[in-house]
Amino acid sequence: MVRLRFMETVSPSAPPASSSAPRPGDERLVRLTEAAGRKVAALMEREKQGGFLRVAIAGGGCNGLSYKLRFTAEAKRGDILVETAGVRVLVDPKTALYLKGTHIDYSSALIAGGFKFTNPNAKASCSCGESFSV
Repeated sequence: MVRLRFMETVSPSAPPASSSAPRPGDERLVRLTEAAGRKVAALMEREKQGGFLRVAIAGGGCNGLSYKLRFTAEAKRGDILVETAGVRVLVDPKTALYLKGTHIDYSSALIAGGFKFTNPNAKASCSCGESFSV
């Protein structure tokens, strides 16, 4: 399991990237547990954000790749839309290659709490639990 805390949001005043509709996907790509879905919905409400949760993978971290979560109002060209646990999740095609089959959970525990990624494609993760390699 990889542990991650929710990080950045994109302002709704940011210019839209594209008006193209995302391609439909399903939970075989990414699945949020009910706990993760409730937390994302609460964060969207608190931050006055709507629209989508974008899950991305970027280079960085101790092991080469790290997960990024943010809110966005618009889909980008080529995005895949997965509706899971009451949340509309966007994944770009590059991230989809590394994310397939990933489950995202949330724990409110004081120690080791936060969003946790279980990615069947990850071959190793670092001791901080926030990056991985494939």
